[in-house]
Amino acid sequence: MFPWGRSEVAVWRRAFHDALRSQRKVALRLGELPTNHVHWRLKQHALHALCQGARDWTDITDADFHLDLRQKGVDMRLGIDIAALSFKQQVNQIILVSGDSDFVPAAKLARREGIDFILDPMWATIRPDLHEHIDGLRSVCPRPTPATP
Repeated sequence: MFPWGRSEVAVWRRAFHDALRSQRKVALRLGELPTNHVHWRLKQHALHALCQGARDWTDITDADFHLDLRQKGVDMRLGIDIAALSFKQQVNQIILVSGDSDFVPAAKLARREGIDFILDPMWATIRPDLHEHIDGLRSVCPRPTPATP
């Protein structure tokens, strides 16, 4: 586990996921991070400084990189789950924890099928087109505090 896996937020999220798994009539779908889609990337400000000649490669430190994590196929799988549950009338409410506007078609479809569609973007700002196609918006996790530079 990465060191940040022991952070207060990570501990809270694991406990939250465990609590969700134990609930009746709840299906939890979590993304996976394939190891070939995890990369360290140079931060934009460091790259800009290098290109402008303001910094040299020998001045670059670990702090000039960030971990770039990419999930693959999660949106599509969730969209298919939402469509199947909606068409089969197997649920009366879907709560999606995401702020990704890729879910607009799935939310729209679910609502057309009479499903109450609630979105929890975990305090992230969502695009107006996503907001238009949901029945409710609520973030229940603790609001994150701004990171210090």
